[in-house]
Order: sequence, then structure tokens, then C-alpha cells
Amino acid sequence: MIRSKRPWAVLTLVVSAALLAGCASNASASGETTAAADTFMPGIRGDQGDGGDPADGGTLSFASYAPVSSLDPVRTQPSGSTGGTEMAAIYDLLVRYDAETGRYEPQLARSLEPSDGGKTWALTLRDGLTFSDDTPLDASAVIGSINRYNAKRGANNEIWSRNVAAVTSPDPSTVIFTLTQSWSEFPALLAFGHGMIVAPTADRGGQFVPTGAGPFEVERFAPQEELVLTPRSDYWGGAPHLGKLKFVSVQGEQPKLDTLASGGIQMAYLRNAETVLTAKDRFPGYADFISMAMIGQINHRPGHPGADVRVRQAMASAIDPATIDQRARAGQGMPGAELFQSWSNWNNDVAPLPPDQAKARELLNAAKKDGYDGVVRYVGVQDPNGEAAGLAVQSMLQAVGFDVQLDFVHSPTDMVKRLYVDHDYDLAFGGTGLLDAAPFLRLYSTLYSTSTNNSAGVQSPVIDAALDAVMTADSDDAKRAALANVQQVFNDEVPILVWGAGANYVPWQDNVFGVKPSLDSIMLLDKVWIAP
Repeated sequence: MIRSKRPWAVLTLVVSAALLAGCASNASASGETTAAADTFMPGIRGDQGDGGDPADGGTLSFASYAPVSSLDPVRTQPSGSTGGTEMAAIYDLLVRYDAETGRYEPQLARSLEPSDGGKTWALTLRDGLTFSDDTPLDASAVIGSINRYNAKRGANNEIWSRNVAAVTSPDPSTVIFTLTQSWSEFPALLAFGHGMIVAPTADRGGQFVPTGAGPFEVERFAPQEELVLTPRSDYWGGAPHLGKLKFVSVQGEQPKLDTLASGGIQMAYLRNAETVLTAKDRFPGYADFISMAMIGQINHRPGHPGADVRVRQAMASAIDPATIDQRARAGQGMPGAELFQSWSNWNNDVAPLPPDQAKARELLNAAKKDGYDGVVRYVGVQDPNGEAAGLAVQSMLQAVGFDVQLDFVHSPTDMVKRLYVDHDYDLAFGGTGLLDAAPFLRLYSTLYSTSTNNSAGVQSPVIDAALDAVMTADSDDAKRAALANVQQVFNDEVPILVWGAGANYVPWQDNVFGVKPSLDSIMLLDKVWIAP
């Protein structure tokens, strides 16, 4: 990880400087940091002070990015934007990622120690852990929950099944994970869905009952509308200070920010460049920087234009990410076609494909000669930014001869269904959100041929081999070289259109204290309190 003590600089200044040739240097392939890179550090922003002694009581309302439709970790994407914070409140995590230290810290686990060069990991549980139904959380329960998660094909199950040879328990407090090979990113799995331990009693009578060892339990759940949680007095870390925790649906980034400003909510998840920049100047919060935050997802399945590599290459050559940023982000985003920008630890010397309209026309015309009609069905979210991005993409593709039909859905939840369940699109605005702490996980999940999260239907032995090399890299330099090869493969095969990196921001009211961030902006709220 790139480390710095410098505070967040205004994002617009950094991006504007990067657009001027020679005005901002990049991080080299050797990992040398620069002034620009120093500003892109994840962490808590805002000087609130310590708030004094914690106060008990009160209700905290959190406006999620995409409200959950299920409380079963295997039936959602347990990430910061799609249910991870909600799930962590109910089930907790085995380990928590601390962006300030770059380490995985104990949560339900008391420790997680590698041995045998990272091929074996020993997890020791805290003493006296119980689920909300008073049954014990021991090694057997951990193994049972993980087996259930994999059997029901939860997110990252393919990575686990392929790379974890055995999970055993020498005693009720210890779980041993034996891998097929050394893998430095393994702890990240335990900070996501695999680390959200579901009680053995949760599957009762054929109906799932959300039963976890987290600080809160469910009082009321209206899918995609509201989730109301109450604190557990017997939580291992002590009873939460909050009297109630609500996750609510507020459609649109600006309405979230307006509702936060009016006091209608106390926390929110934001990812649009304009609202992020506004919020970080007005509210304390947690900032996280991610690669491939803005992408064009291409459907590779037979019968879709993206099945033809020439069409994908034509799209890449026709679209200028800076134009999308100007029209949809008011020029305040982080545009670029490279997988890893200069601030990332994985930045490399392989340049992405540049915009080239002549090349785009040549490729498209070749595909049309073979029978392609030029039609592209584009799907985006119906909000001002989403519509502006769609219109920008439409204009650039049509300028080289495509016929782009725009289709806007009402919410991010609808978008997830359209892409991941129905696969009903040719090109869609989305985000992969590669984490610098664990870049392999989302690359594998999004692109590997056997991944159930591979919603685009990418089937490429070349991409699979390139990702295998990333996983087996035994040092940062080796991983950086392997990721440089992935960039080259992207240039050749164009599995996804990369349009920019981004910043997530989770702001909260000035009187909210005690938030603990984890990987991918999953927020742990067991110690949160609201000052009177």
C-alpha cells in the first residue's frame, strides 16, 4: 500500500493537473510515490475530536447505496455498496481490514496467523462467542457456515473452492485453513461473505432466519425499503450504544446528501464524484479509493454484439473516458482507460488503448460486413449522472457508426438484477471497484471463466491464465508485473471498457462517533454513538 500522512486534497485539483501533460508525475512501476499519489489514501476524514464520553440511546439511520433484498449473505453481494454493512451488523466479520495500518485486525477471531510460507492460516476464535439465539459460535459453526456459503455459491465461492484444500479444527476455538499454494490475499475472503458467520439454526423449516453473532439483530425487514435492527446486550464486544439502527432507501446521490444535511439520516454511502466532493467538505466520513470504479460492462454472450472482439475493440477506440467524466461528473472524477492509475500501488508502464475514431470505424465496418447490424442496447441507472453518462456514450458510439438504444432502470438494485440475474443488456454502465488491498478478488470474480459473478459471460483462457499469474505472485513486484500483463490482455481482448477510478465516501453527522471501517467501505457500527 502507498502510505502518506498528507490529508485529502481536493480531487478536482488532482484530476485537472493529471489532464495537463507534464504537470503531474505518476507513480512508477517500482512503486515510487508522488505528490498526486499521496492524496489518494483511504481513511477517516474530518477533525471531530473524540466526542467525550459515549452516550447510550438514539437511532442512527444509514442510507445505503443499494438496499438489500435478502439478509442471507449467499443471496446478495456482501460489499460496502451492496449489503456488506447491513450483513456485518447482523453477522459480524471474522477479521476487519484496517486501511490505516494495511493489516487485517481481529474481530470475531482473536488472531489469524500464517505459516508454511502463507499456505496455512490458523484462526483462533474469541472465548464465549454466541449467536443471537444463544447457541455457541465455535470452530464447528465457522466451518459449517463457510461450507454452507460455498455450497449455496456465495460470492467468491469459486476462488475459495479452488484454492482452499482443507478446513479443519483441532479444537473448538481453532480453525486451520490449508491452501493449495501460498496466497497473500486470503485474509480478504474472511472480511467479506466467508467471514460473515451464519448460525447453524438459521435454516429452519426451509425458511432462512437471519441469525448471527453481530452486535445487532433484526426487528423489521422490508426488502429494498427498510431494515430495522436492535442492539444485542450480550454482544462479545459489549452492548452497542445505539438504541436502534436503521438502513433506509433514499434514491439518488444528491437526495442522500440533502437528507443527511437536513438530519433525516445520520450516515450515507456515496460514490458519485460531485456528491463525494461536496460531502467531504461538509461532513466527517470515511474515504476509499478504488480502481475501475467506472466501467462499461460488455455482454459477451452469443447473440450479443460483444461476442465479437472487433465490436469490443471498436467500442474501446470510440469512447473517451474524459468526455464521460466531463458530461456526467462535471469534470470532477478520475477518468482513464488504465486499470490502475498513478496513485495505485499496482500502476504499471503498459498504456491502455487510446481513443481512435478512425480505428473504431474500421473495426465496426469489418463486423458489419459479417452481418452485424450495429445496434447496441445500453443500460444505465435513471438519475441525472447516469443519464448524462449514457448520452455521452451514445454520442461517441454513434459518431463512429453504432446505433445505440438507451434503456434506464430506476435504481442500482434494478441494475444489479438486470446485469447479474437477467443478463439483459449489450453494454451497461457499472463499476468493478478493484481494491488496492486485494485487487485479485474482483478481477477473478468479474472475469474468470468459471466465476458465477462473471455476469458478462467472459470466456477466455488467456484472461484466466493472466489472472492465475496474479494470484500466484509471491511479491509486490511480481504481482505488479502480472497485473501489467493483465492490462496488455485488456488491450487485446477488451473484456470490459475501463472509464475511470473513483472515490467512495461514507459521510456521517458531526455528532456521530465510533465508526470502524473495514475492507471495501463496509462499516462496523458496534461502537457507534450519537452525541446529544
